[in-house]
Amino acid sequence: MNKEEEKKLPENEAIQEEPTETPGEAEAPVTEEEDPLLRELEAMKDQAAAQEEKFLRLCAEYDNFRRRSKQEKDAVWSDATANAVSALLPVYDNLERALKQETADEAYKKGVEMTMAGLRKAFESLGVTEIDAAGQPFDPNVHNAVMHVENENFGENTVCEVFQAGFMLGEKVIRFAMVKVAN
Repeated sequence: MNKEEEKKLPENEAIQEEPTETPGEAEAPVTEEEDPLLRELEAMKDQAAAQEEKFLRLCAEYDNFRRRSKQEKDAVWSDATANAVSALLPVYDNLERALKQETADEAYKKGVEMTMAGLRKAFESLGVTEIDAAGQPFDPNVHNAVMHVENENFGENTVCEVFQAGFMLGEKVIRFAMVKVAN
């Protein structure tokens, strides 16, 4: 078309040009195998998925490491506290014996009582508790029976006397209570 013919066409009619195709040149659908961009896109998707999986695994491993480290740290702290308290238990026993002795010196007695109260407070601040034994049913998990006695005043398998106090740190027994059990 020349310029004069273009001017004669109404404005709303669009000029459509036919695509030039040579015979036998039909458009075939593009497949992944033929188009390198599609292959590259798929490779990038696979690589992104692999990186995401590695990232998620790394996050999970870090969470497990952090949890394990905290558990190990807590266990070490608990063991260290139990060892320190075990080393102080003979002092506790000696103070307990000193409190049971009669003395005329009130200042001496008051000093021993204050020392014992300080030691008990220190144990309490560390989370160490004394095992309640007197009058309780015998429990081999926390009591060490060193004597059995026939006594009608107590029920069967009841602790009737405590020879040595036992202590626990949380659920861990530091020292078993040494007791006499009535049958």
